[in-house]
Amino acid sequence: MKFLRPLSLFALSGLLFTSCGGSGEGEGGDSDSTQTAQFERQKNDGNVFADLQVLQYDVTGFDQLSLDQKKLVYYLYEAGLSGRDIIWDQNYRHNLEIRNALENIYANYEGDKDSDDWNNFEVYLKRIWFSNGIHHHYSMDKFMPQFSREYFDGLLEETGTTLDAGIVDILFDPEADNKRVSLDASQDLILGSATNFYGEDITEADVDNFYASKMEAAGDHPVEFGLNSQLVKNENGEVVENVWKVGGMYGDALSEVVGWLKKAQGVAENKAQGDALGLLVEYYETGDLEKWSAYNIAWSQATDGDIDYIQGFVEVYGDPKGMRGSYESIVQIKDFEASARMKVLADNAQWFEDNSSIMEEHKKANVVGVSYKVVNVAGESGDASPSTPIGVNLPNSNWIRAEHGSKSVSLGNIVQAYNNAGGEGLLNEFAHDQEEIDRSIKHGKLASKLHTAMHEVIGHASGKINPGVGTPKETLKNYSSTLEEARADLVALYFLLDNKLVDLGLMESLEVGKAEYDGYIRNGMMVQMRRLEPGADIEEAHMRNRQLVASWVFEKGADDNVIERIEKDGKSYFEIHDYEKLRVLFGDLLKEIQRIKSEGDYEAGKNLVENYGVKVDTDLHQQVLDRSEALDIPPYNGFVNPILTPVMDADGNITDIEITQPASFEEQMLTYSKQYGFLSK
Repeated sequence: MKFLRPLSLFALSGLLFTSCGGSGEGEGGDSDSTQTAQFERQKNDGNVFADLQVLQYDVTGFDQLSLDQKKLVYYLYEAGLSGRDIIWDQNYRHNLEIRNALENIYANYEGDKDSDDWNNFEVYLKRIWFSNGIHHHYSMDKFMPQFSREYFDGLLEETGTTLDAGIVDILFDPEADNKRVSLDASQDLILGSATNFYGEDITEADVDNFYASKMEAAGDHPVEFGLNSQLVKNENGEVVENVWKVGGMYGDALSEVVGWLKKAQGVAENKAQGDALGLLVEYYETGDLEKWSAYNIAWSQATDGDIDYIQGFVEVYGDPKGMRGSYESIVQIKDFEASARMKVLADNAQWFEDNSSIMEEHKKANVVGVSYKVVNVAGESGDASPSTPIGVNLPNSNWIRAEHGSKSVSLGNIVQAYNNAGGEGLLNEFAHDQEEIDRSIKHGKLASKLHTAMHEVIGHASGKINPGVGTPKETLKNYSSTLEEARADLVALYFLLDNKLVDLGLMESLEVGKAEYDGYIRNGMMVQMRRLEPGADIEEAHMRNRQLVASWVFEKGADDNVIERIEKDGKSYFEIHDYEKLRVLFGDLLKEIQRIKSEGDYEAGKNLVENYGVKVDTDLHQQVLDRSEALDIPPYNGFVNPILTPVMDADGNITDIEITQPASFEEQMLTYSKQYGFLSK
């Protein structure tokens, strides 16, 4: 699970975590004047376009590694990039053909490059690069070209570029394949989604029927059914899986991934790390999900060493059924000082479980093996790039987490890069008064970091499923991800106003918790809506989660005026009047969502999400858009990766690894297509 892209860290990033924590939106960071200057430089460099800004990050600590450790980082980095084409194809069946055509036009067009049409074409291509396809990385809506079909046909002809006319029709048709992932429960989720996880004639009923008997017979240690395959109908009309493996679907890319992983295994820091890499190789070579389970157990136990990684078909947010994993890779170097501080949370995980607001029968008697580290990223790929989480908690399998533990990491240098790019514009615009602004400036960054850590370390690790109840994916279906993110957020929110955190030395006073409460309500009720188009519902699971939590406590606390909506000078604000009562409400909602998850109460979960997390106040939404537009701050950020280059001696041996930054976002994207286009050549 990721903490997102996406926010107080979210806020700073405009991104959420995959299993996200954080609340704010742009709080903290540099002054407005500094932020504006940075923004203008980025814009002039072509790294600000549409609703996006592309940043760089530094790989802190790399120079302190031994040569073998640097080689390990490099091999894992190359393994990750070798699978880059996979996410493009997973996101949409025509993405690779479209990317090839657009890049050929970009490289070979010699006509007027000062025209509005060409500028719009460039922005269109950059948006597609950023989202790994033609659908927005966050809203899932298809990008519509801001140039005519006639102009595009001319570009194809002038550059000798071939693209099937049927695909071109789709690009310009606002109704065709217009949503990559649809969570609209009123329609067939599969037929309403353009994702390439399923054949075009597969229905939601086909999916349910195909896996029903498998799940029923799975026992207490089920594999993650459907995680590494495309579900299609064969020539006889039978539903079958196209498994992603060497020699199978995506085999050309996975063969390259495996080659680099084997090199990484040869320089592993210890036996446990090497054994886990070996199991990952076996999994890719066989496609056997039992191997994936074995790998996750081994990986979760391999906690020694300074280098770690995330690699595989991992997160299921891109699947409307929450089953199939998007390809991703993150290579990590341990941040020693920060990780030592955060180990305090992991060491006290049982105390938090015992003192949670959830029912006693839903508490774990023994919270197993939660490890938390702050790491610095050395390279990302797939679903983690260019739009990146700021933290991750894995593995996702509930029984592995319960019996063997999990790993939680915060991506320290990514968070720092977001902080450096942030400003106080959104805070000043949407905070109700100076007291709220001052509290956020003083405590907001720490509050966000603590929220993220608790979300991952104690949030996702808490609670248990009742005996005989299936997995949340089975029982809560398309609402599972939203409810799990809400549950983890609520664990963090509940304890952020507990003196235990002061006693542990994690914060100096409860003012830190109040800063996070301010930011969470401000973001959940208003600020995150700046990412939505007018008239849109909320589709993304993390956004649904935050609005669900904020709007539920706002409603339930109305009689006691816990949170007040204030109108001032034609603008709306949300003011918290009673933080202690708000904490109680967070605890009440946590108790109910844990009950829903523990008992598999689909109807109650559906009602929570649909009633509080999906629809937005259209008048308030338009107000947020108008107020945000005046600030000229892109709502989404992402990153180019540093370039890792081996230094060789005369005999071809690696003597060092150098790190440089790419010249531009465009250069990196074009280079990646040439070097790692193993499915598109």
